[in-house]
Amino acid sequence: MSTQAAVRTGAQPAAKTRRANFASAWLGWMLDGFETYAIVLVGSLVVADLVGKGASPIYFGTILAVQLIAWAIGGLASGVLIDYFGRRKVLMVSILTYAIATGLAALSPNFAIFLVLRIIAGLGMGAEWGPGSALVAETWADRSRGRGIALLQCAFGVGFLVATGVFWLLGPTDPGTWRWLLAIGALPALVVLFVRRRVGESPLWEDADARRRAAATRAAQGETLDEHERALTVFTLRRLFNEPVSRSRMLKLLACSTASLVGWWAVSTWVPQYAGAVVKAAGAAPTTTTLIVVAYNAGGVLGWLAWGVLADTIGRRWALWSYFAGALVMTWVLFGIHYSSIGLLTFVVAVNGFFTLGQMGWMATYPGELFPTSLRGSAITVVFNVSRVFAAAGALLAGAIVGGLGGIATAALVIGSIYVLGLVFSLLAGPETKGKPLPE
Repeated sequence: MSTQAAVRTGAQPAAKTRRANFASAWLGWMLDGFETYAIVLVGSLVVADLVGKGASPIYFGTILAVQLIAWAIGGLASGVLIDYFGRRKVLMVSILTYAIATGLAALSPNFAIFLVLRIIAGLGMGAEWGPGSALVAETWADRSRGRGIALLQCAFGVGFLVATGVFWLLGPTDPGTWRWLLAIGALPALVVLFVRRRVGESPLWEDADARRRAAATRAAQGETLDEHERALTVFTLRRLFNEPVSRSRMLKLLACSTASLVGWWAVSTWVPQYAGAVVKAAGAAPTTTTLIVVAYNAGGVLGWLAWGVLADTIGRRWALWSYFAGALVMTWVLFGIHYSSIGLLTFVVAVNGFFTLGQMGWMATYPGELFPTSLRGSAITVVFNVSRVFAAAGALLAGAIVGGLGGIATAALVIGSIYVLGLVFSLLAGPETKGKPLPE
């Protein structure tokens, strides 16, 4: 079967090009994280400014939901595009799209225009992850790919930290902070200049694309194709779900990614407001909330890095299972206990971030190792983005639960239980791929 071949035929690029590829993907993903968490931090300020003080939590949930849906659409589109047109071109267009839209969102005169611009930004943000992840995975050494991808993915958490720091410097209580924070989001457009000058295309993709084009030409001329060549002529998304092994793996991976993304978006995005309530009750300075959020993001960065080490040591499947177990436990610990000590809350938030945010690295590592180069872009973006639709529903549901039952903790405990789904499917999704070459 075409998905099972594991012969690598593409030549590795020069070390200088590999470094440039990694740097461009890292910067793009870091700035993507900056813009993602900027919305989490300033969402309440946006609603207060454009809708009115005392507006329903549904408005904040709506911001998260529309961005998630747009991210999913942009991500799915990019997966197909990078399989047919290459990793480098799509990376440039995606960064430019979300940078410009985010900058313009800072000028929004009303909530409707703000949402439209966030949709456009979401399309670009969703489209950035696939090409960057595929580019790095296809140019990294087999024995340490888990650590390489983890180092790339932790850039998202670094972006969270940067956003939190800038938010604190601008002033968490200043009504105009959200506009300045989003205006800074236009800076990623400069990364496109670096990508255009320094980044090279993946040799593995170039080889797969040449074989796909050759197969298509032979088919057009009426020549007989073997099974692998026929597979190359089938549209990637159709092929992904037509081949029994690919379909089985994809559905199980989608169960895992749904657990990861619903768990994070519908639970951990409420950490700033939950921590803020505890800080206010304790009579501490409002800036303490920012420090707690920094602890969450710092824990996430450490979790990403640890994921790479664990994945290259004990294997992808058991590392993933361990993170789901930790996320489930720490979600219940964080939201199920009343905290009178801010120090203890900060520690628990950091450990929660280690598991809930740090586990995101698996989606750029494991799925790409289960599918061939000609399908890799489509496969990893389906895993990463289809589940965002469920995460968007989770974000809205969380907002409704918070508004209806009057408690963030209740929403977090109910929806956070979805991590059980990840525990069930993490060991069933596919074979162990630690240290093995990418399937070709």
